[in-house]
Amino acid sequence: MRLVSSEEAVASISDGHTIFVQGGAATPTALLAALAARAPELADVTTVGLHLEGPCPHLEPSMVGHIRHRALFIGPNARNAVNEGRADYVPIFLSDIPHLFSRGILPLDAAFINVSPPDAHGFCSLGTSVDASLAAVQSARTVIAQLNPAMPRTLGDSFVHVNEIDVAVEVDQPPHEHPVAAIGEVERRIGSYVAELVPDGATLQLGIGAVPAAIGEALRGKRDLGIHTEMFTDTVVDLVEAGALTGAAKEINHGKIVSAFVLGTQRVYRFIDDNPMVEMRPVDYTNDTAVIRRFRRMVAINSAIEVDLSGQVVADSIGRQLYSGVGGQMDFIRGAALAEEGKAIIALPSTAAAAAASRIVPSLREGAGVVTTRAHVRTVVTEWGVAELFGASLAERAHALIAIAHPDFRDELRQAARRLHLED
Repeated sequence: MRLVSSEEAVASISDGHTIFVQGGAATPTALLAALAARAPELADVTTVGLHLEGPCPHLEPSMVGHIRHRALFIGPNARNAVNEGRADYVPIFLSDIPHLFSRGILPLDAAFINVSPPDAHGFCSLGTSVDASLAAVQSARTVIAQLNPAMPRTLGDSFVHVNEIDVAVEVDQPPHEHPVAAIGEVERRIGSYVAELVPDGATLQLGIGAVPAAIGEALRGKRDLGIHTEMFTDTVVDLVEAGALTGAAKEINHGKIVSAFVLGTQRVYRFIDDNPMVEMRPVDYTNDTAVIRRFRRMVAINSAIEVDLSGQVVADSIGRQLYSGVGGQMDFIRGAALAEEGKAIIALPSTAAAAAASRIVPSLREGAGVVTTRAHVRTVVTEWGVAELFGASLAERAHALIAIAHPDFRDELRQAARRLHLED
């Protein structure tokens, strides 16, 4: 491993190269800035990554022809580039992403990573984002790292030895923060309904945002909860401090909080630093349905943009406008459904656009992408209640979903259901 400047670190990038970029809180800002500065002299360079945080100059319109991003999940700073055709989106299950690299389906010339400094044995930690980063490091021809003392040293499958790193840049930049979402009355009502479905000793998958935060708040009175998830945020710290989350009932990884990446405030980054309770694993482990189903009381909680009366769940687009990604929703929905006492929950507010539009809709918007099919969906929760769809006919599904839609839209939905021959 050679220590160099950020400009020297990206000097080996050539025309046509494909570069993996570690994402989330670990997005390597200094390396991306150096790459963008070189852009005028480069052609047809591809960056590949999941959700990126912080400044991303390689996504600017001026990069066209020089650097093009290939998004495996679309974060807020990539939405304009993808929807304007300046970047590409790859629909893919999160659990499958490491295979793109390890099997040579998407060969990598380089990997940009952001790691803790080496310990006494020469091991650096991938910190907040192991996800597909470990597979990228193991597959890329050149590994370029930010050595960052502000990066938490996480345990589990998070380590990269200095012998695997070709060049490194010394930086001191705290992981990118994602503020805790404000919880309103709608979210609290959803959290209350979901909490009633979660038994003591359950193993949870939770995401990020106001609804997961409200669910976490409602779960503080539970006992011996566990976490097996693709990501977690400050909500998990709250549950640990409340004594609700111990992992004592987990069938595997007993007592461990298992995750692929972490995104939140400095509070959660301090919590995961050198914490033996936290085990970071790649997404082909965390999101493997064969692993997920081993937790007898697995409860997967995911969100949606809209749900139609047949139960189709849209989670990555608003009509034709791409919004996020397939992510791990199907991995966990299916894994939880296969668990012995598992529960697969879609939790969402009943309205959008300041209550001007219903999220429960007769038919999906044109161009909308189905992430969870109506055959996979099990339980849908809004602030108006719980709809159990497993084993229900189309007409029964419509009836159950209308009952948890916002009252202002129920008559309209009933009329649509009659037109679709789903209600008398």
